[in-house]
Amino acid sequence: MALTASCPSCGAPVVFQSAGSIFAVCAYCQSTLVRHDQALEDIGKMAALVEDRSPLQLGSEGVYKDVHFALIGRIQIKYPSGVWNEWHILFDDMRTAWLSEAGGEYVLTFQEAPQEMLPAQGDLKVGQRFVLQGQPWTVSNIENAECIAGAGELPFKVGAGYPVVAVDLRNRANFATLDYSDTPPLLFIGEAVDFAALKMANLRDGQSLPTTPVEAQVFRCPSCGAPMQARSADILAVGCATCGAVVDTSDLNHRILSAALDTSDQKFVPRLALGSKGTLEGKPVEVIGFMVRRSRSDGIAYAWREYLLAGENGTYRWLTEYNGHWNVVDVLSRPPSTSGVIEVDNVRYGDASYRHFATTLAAEVIQVNGEFTWRVRRGDVSRVIDYVAPPAMLSCEFTDNEITWSRGSYVAPEVIATAFGIKSRMIAPVGVYANQPNPWEETHRRVCRLFWRLAVVAVVLQLVFAFIAGGRTLLRQDFTFSRDMAEESVVSQEFEVRGKPRKLTISNETSLSNNWLGLDMMLVNKATGDAWPANREIAYYAGGSGEDAWSEGSREDEIVFLDIPPGTYYLTLDPEVGKDNGVPVRNQLRVTAGSSGWSNFVFVLLFLMVFPVFTRLRLSAFEAARWAESDHAPVDSDGDDD
Repeated sequence: MALTASCPSCGAPVVFQSAGSIFAVCAYCQSTLVRHDQALEDIGKMAALVEDRSPLQLGSEGVYKDVHFALIGRIQIKYPSGVWNEWHILFDDMRTAWLSEAGGEYVLTFQEAPQEMLPAQGDLKVGQRFVLQGQPWTVSNIENAECIAGAGELPFKVGAGYPVVAVDLRNRANFATLDYSDTPPLLFIGEAVDFAALKMANLRDGQSLPTTPVEAQVFRCPSCGAPMQARSADILAVGCATCGAVVDTSDLNHRILSAALDTSDQKFVPRLALGSKGTLEGKPVEVIGFMVRRSRSDGIAYAWREYLLAGENGTYRWLTEYNGHWNVVDVLSRPPSTSGVIEVDNVRYGDASYRHFATTLAAEVIQVNGEFTWRVRRGDVSRVIDYVAPPAMLSCEFTDNEITWSRGSYVAPEVIATAFGIKSRMIAPVGVYANQPNPWEETHRRVCRLFWRLAVVAVVLQLVFAFIAGGRTLLRQDFTFSRDMAEESVVSQEFEVRGKPRKLTISNETSLSNNWLGLDMMLVNKATGDAWPANREIAYYAGGSGEDAWSEGSREDEIVFLDIPPGTYYLTLDPEVGKDNGVPVRNQLRVTAGSSGWSNFVFVLLFLMVFPVFTRLRLSAFEAARWAESDHAPVDSDGDDD
């Protein structure tokens, strides 16, 4: 049941919706009130909230796991690189939780009682892995921050300047925060949530789209005097497009975070102008920031462009571009299970396995233009480890106090041009990029599928011709030959060749043993008298035993007659048996209507194989070009390994 009391400062009603709320800020006079049962203590004024692009407000409602909730309190926390919101939420079942909103990511957590002693804050480092509450965790962020403002109902006493020492933990499914602001530290466990899945209602009017006009902070660059602006207070750094200086917009004197570019510094022109609006994957975005980063390898500098995009519901995305190759990049709320600080050969994420591509020891910011939600400055350096599973790329980026995973998806330049309605400043991609899809992969897949289909057809046709359309036995007849038949001729039974001209195979299977047999054969057409002669000699000798056994020759013989026209035929045989022994020779004569030759089948398969072999070579050449730019480039056997 909600409790209502009067503000000691202005008399306005103050409602406590949650029985666990002990602290509130009067919505009328901003007095900071502490509840002692129903008597309120006024402990001073709370600093005003900084206006930002958040679509949320006190009173906004949503649904999480089928339970309705409402936002009843809010604190803003300032850390060295920016500001984030923590929303105190109350469920209909009277549970309370926190909805964190930072950099376009939403995380919902519940306070839990630790099952074991929590580690000391000083013992934790970014990337460290340990087990807590029965789950493995990776330290993703360590922040020393302070609360700068609050509103609504809160479960603890807080005021501007209240220190916040927080350590964020992540694993594949969950998110946790260790809050060292209290003693003993507090543990909060939950998960990153999709904003749309929360089904939020009663949002700030017009704040769901980045195109909504908001009050802008307009000022002049303290370095060169050029006009600058920050469209909202969550923009904490603005890079001057004229001189390259980076300004801290949260400082009333517009402190310079990094000095203007020197005349010797290269100045990069964005291919997407600041303020460009477009639609990516069906959602509106606006280019609000442009940054150039550079790394060096073997004395060669590599620079790439990054664009910060403002999206719906206070979310942000990135576009990156290198040599005409573009990627749409999203920061991952649920990173891979590996810590990322130490590179590994492969990272499993989703249904794909990502292979290590390259490790950049020092990715340095060398140019900043436009607006950013954290205090970016030229000279900022981070370490980046990239893993690829084209067309996707996983990148792990970390500094001393933060580790971030992101996933990029390769897009063609024409897709970007269409998304933002531009055609100029788009260059054709140069070379092969780390996660660029292999254009031969799908072609090779299609060619292989076609090859196997045609190969199956060829096999079926060959079998049909070999065993159905041909290969029929037309005659099988046994003879016995002896040395006394030297002057005798033998005539076979008649057989018929039907249909079209065919190949006839005449085979002789004998009982020869250490002897030879000569056959003068004649294939005769009974009706026309046309004849096809053939002379054959069959010999077989063997001897010895065991390991000394030997043999030469064969007891069988075969001869082929091609294109024999239809008709009735018979064979004449004039045998001559060798005199090496007097054993009669048994012979089985067989005439077969020949099937299609296997040589033609082999030639067809070899011809079909040319196409998948060609596409495989092209695919392999593309992959070789890709990996030549990685940390795993093939070593030239003729090169110097020094």
